[in-house]
Amino acid sequence: MFSLLFLSVLVGGGVLYVGKVWFEKPGPLEEAKTVVIPRGQGVRGITDQLKREGVINKSGFIDDAWVFYGAVLLYKAQDKLQAGEYAFEPGASMHDIMDKLSSGKAILHSLTIPEGLTSKQVIALVNAHEMLSGNEIVDVPAEGSLLPETYKFGRGTPRDQIVNRMRADLNKALELAWQNRDPELPLKNSAELLTLASIVEKETGVAVERPRVASVFVNRLRKGMKLQSDPTILYGLYGGDAWGMPRTIKKSELEAPNPYNTYQIERLPPGPIANVGVAALEAVSRPADTKDLFFVADGTGGHVFAETLDEHNKNVAKWREVEKSRKQDAAASEGTQTQ
Repeated sequence: MFSLLFLSVLVGGGVLYVGKVWFEKPGPLEEAKTVVIPRGQGVRGITDQLKREGVINKSGFIDDAWVFYGAVLLYKAQDKLQAGEYAFEPGASMHDIMDKLSSGKAILHSLTIPEGLTSKQVIALVNAHEMLSGNEIVDVPAEGSLLPETYKFGRGTPRDQIVNRMRADLNKALELAWQNRDPELPLKNSAELLTLASIVEKETGVAVERPRVASVFVNRLRKGMKLQSDPTILYGLYGGDAWGMPRTIKKSELEAPNPYNTYQIERLPPGPIANVGVAALEAVSRPADTKDLFFVADGTGGHVFAETLDEHNKNVAKWREVEKSRKQDAAASEGTQTQ
C-alpha cells in the first residue's frame, strides 16, 4: 500500500514537473505577432484562439492547448485574463503568454486632441478614430467641457468612454485651477475662469505668452473695459464651426449684435468658445503681474503688449507695415512665377 502511494506521488510529481517545463519552454513564434482577444471570451475560447493563431503549438507530442488551459486553472488565473490587443515576442512561452494576458499589458493606441478645438471638432476626431468602438457620438458635449490631451486606450475602447474621460479630466483640471487661483482674480466662479481661459487659448498659440495675454484681459475686467477679443466674434458667428482658417474681422462684424461679441458686451461672453488645455487654465488662474491693457501680433507668431492706447496704436502701425510688406512680397513672387 505504501509503495503504491509512493509511486502515485512520484508519478504525479513527475507529471507536474514535465508540465511546468513544457509550460515554460520557448513557444513556436518565429517573429512577433499581434493578437486581438475579444471581450467576453473565456479561458477555453482564448486557448483555442492562441492555438489557431500559432502562438502556442497546434500539434506535437503534448497538446499545448491542454497544458495552457490546465496551467491557467492551476495558477488560478482564469479570472485575470483580459481582452485586448497583445504583441507576443518571438519564442514567447505559454507562461509568458499567460503573464501578459493576466497583467493586461495590451497595446495602447492614442488620440491627440489639440488645444483650442471646439467640442464639435473634438467629437469629429473621436468618431474618426478606427481603434475606438461603439456608435458614433451624435450629441456634441457642451463647449469647453472636454480636456485637450493625448489619450491612451486599448483597441475597441468605446467612444463614449473616451469622451467621459475627457469630461472628468477637464473637471479635475478646472477645480484645481480654481482652488489655486489668485485671490484677487475678478472672476465670480470656475465657469468664468473656463470661459476666459478659452479666449486666452484662441488668442495665442505661444505657450510662454499665455500668462501675459491672460493679464491683459484680467486688467481690463478690473477696469471695467470691454475685452475686445476677435475670436469671440467668430465663435458668435459660426459656433462650433468657427475655427477654420484665421481671417481678419470685418468692421460690420465688430459692430453687429452678437452675444459673444466682446467689442459690444460687458465682461465675458455666455460661455467658452473652445476647449482649453491645462496651461491656459493655469494662465488665467495665476496671470502675469502686468499693467498691460493691449496686445497685437508682432509678425513672428507672437504679440507685442502695451499699457497705453498710444503705445498700442504705434504697435498696430508697425504690424500693418509688416502686413503690407508681406502682401507686396507675395504679389512680387506671384508675378515672377507667371512670367
